[in-house]
Amino acid sequence: MVDITHKSNTLRKAVATAKLKVSSLQTIETVLAGKVPKGDVFEFSRAAGLFAVKKTSDVIPDCHPLPVEYTAITHEIEGMYIIIRVEVHTIYKTGVEVEAMHGASVTALTIYDMLKPIDKGIEIENIRLEHKSGGKSQYQLADQEQLKCGVIVCSDSISKGEKQDRSGKAIVRKLASYQLETNHYDVIADDFKQIQQKVADLVEQDFDLLIFTGGTGLSPRDVTPDAIAPLLEREIPGLMENVRKYGQERMPYAMLSRGVAGFIRATLIITLPGSVSGAEESMDALFPAVLHVFKIQKGAGHD
Repeated sequence: MVDITHKSNTLRKAVATAKLKVSSLQTIETVLAGKVPKGDVFEFSRAAGLFAVKKTSDVIPDCHPLPVEYTAITHEIEGMYIIIRVEVHTIYKTGVEVEAMHGASVTALTIYDMLKPIDKGIEIENIRLEHKSGGKSQYQLADQEQLKCGVIVCSDSISKGEKQDRSGKAIVRKLASYQLETNHYDVIADDFKQIQQKVADLVEQDFDLLIFTGGTGLSPRDVTPDAIAPLLEREIPGLMENVRKYGQERMPYAMLSRGVAGFIRATLIITLPGSVSGAEESMDALFPAVLHVFKIQKGAGHD
């Protein structure tokens, strides 16, 4: 089973359909008249479909058990066809496409079973996913969009060569996983003025995104948020609130992080913890949803 512990809960929806074809209009008339010997076709199949949606992880080995928050199953008659539509919602870490398709397939099979005594020519023609939403795919930038990104490591020991950087390189890898190139990578000391100067230099170079890692804790030399916060023109508190919430679910000390985030002109600046796990988890908490700010920014520019 795929590890989804790094993912965040989001609202996810899926719609699946199944088409069942009968061999005569008499079968359709019998269904509509409620005279099928085995009972009410629509109600029985709807109940079966609801059970199937909720039991998907019991029969599909790699599907995660998840909270099904909403399911709607409808039937529509089109000539000799019975069209089944299943819509499923959840707020969870993974989608409900398989749940919707499983529900559609079992609904169709139930109708098949109920009608086969009166119609030997029934066929289930297809089961398909019509629509899905939620998850990281909806937050991705368009293929043609490029962001100018920088990663800056704030650490006395790394800048002196006493330790090797791991968190900054982990952030670079995370950015690459979202097809974002790191155009600038640097290591500087935990120095208030040096951090502010680095911010000023890179903002002047029109960077879209700057990620600072290190110096967000409570030791005397942790000054990254103190240096950057006064420079922010538009703070975005929700970004770091989400990082701390995400981290708190995995490590109780995440509440001690003092990271800040916001815009200086058109440059988004984010400050992340200096530990490898803290940096990686923070990236997981923010990306790819944080990329939406650049869509908003470009959209506002056309108003």
